[in-house]
Amino acid sequence: MNQLVTFGEIMGRVAPRGFLRFRQAMPGALDFTFAGAEASVAASVAYLGGTAAFVTALPSHAIGDACVANLRAMGVDTQYIVRTKQGRLGLYFLETGANQRPSNVIYDRAGSAISLTPVEQYPWKEIFTGARWFHVSGITPAISATAAAAALAAVQAARAAGLTVSCDLNFRRKLWSWEPATDPQVLAQRTMRQLLPFVDVVIGNEEDAGEVLGIHATETDVQSGKVASEKYPEVARQIVAQFPQVTHVAITLRESISASHNNWGAMLFDARADRACFAPCSGDGQYQPYKITHIVDRVGGGDAFAAGLIFARLTPELAAPQRAVAFAVAASCLAHSISGDYNFSSRAEVEALMKGSASGRVVR
Repeated sequence: MNQLVTFGEIMGRVAPRGFLRFRQAMPGALDFTFAGAEASVAASVAYLGGTAAFVTALPSHAIGDACVANLRAMGVDTQYIVRTKQGRLGLYFLETGANQRPSNVIYDRAGSAISLTPVEQYPWKEIFTGARWFHVSGITPAISATAAAAALAAVQAARAAGLTVSCDLNFRRKLWSWEPATDPQVLAQRTMRQLLPFVDVVIGNEEDAGEVLGIHATETDVQSGKVASEKYPEVARQIVAQFPQVTHVAITLRESISASHNNWGAMLFDARADRACFAPCSGDGQYQPYKITHIVDRVGGGDAFAAGLIFARLTPELAAPQRAVAFAVAASCLAHSISGDYNFSSRAEVEALMKGSASGRVVR
């Protein structure tokens, strides 16, 4: 039985090596890995020591086989992946930014297998048998109307089965295009408001609540790297006011000084206790974000946070809100040092960082 089930699209990630731009690297060698928000969460939870299943649709060909094998190698249960003769493997192309040059993502996902696979192909009742937690992100319903219907059916079935349901808002303006006459933000808000009544744990970054729900933190300007962390408990309260069944709201707090230097932390709001916990904290308990000054790869950092939070909440000795958010933000901090979307950080490494082992000294 799997503690966690996730549902979403897994893609091929194509990227020049290091910090090269495509016009520098092509023609020539590009790195190809597998990536996707919910797949990354499942893989990271499995790597931390949990049990996780990933549900998606993939084409029935050799590259689809390689993708499934990659997930299995990470310890992810793949038995409920639908293999189909229609659709393709989606792709995204990544230029990794550095210093004042931002990273850039180019999507090539139209007609992917998951965008075409109807909800009836997923046996949710069977999939959720024995599971404790279901996770999906706002990326999945952004792919197509068909995928949005499948995501809605999934959260409804998970809630009916008694699972804890989490959703990472993950607003991606470039993807919300399946109603061409509708503004992407309007389409996202309308669609996500249908899903959120079935969600227990809402996860987002410092701007997702504004983009998806119209709830903005005052004194914050994410484009300039200014994040007023003390304003986010009120953001969480407004989310809970709109969706009263929500028990927790987690928000990552990224201050982007440059593409290579971010300050990184998070808040976890407990709606029942009306209490916000921040991490990391200094010795006197004050919020003090990690200063990440030489980022290797920031893509997937939010998914590493979601995975860390889910793993912690499913692990009794880590489940208390303050400890859970500290574990999650430490896990995601380490993910910034690892190339690729998956977070290859062990539980021991995460707990060492939580205890203050941040010098990067060689472990002999």
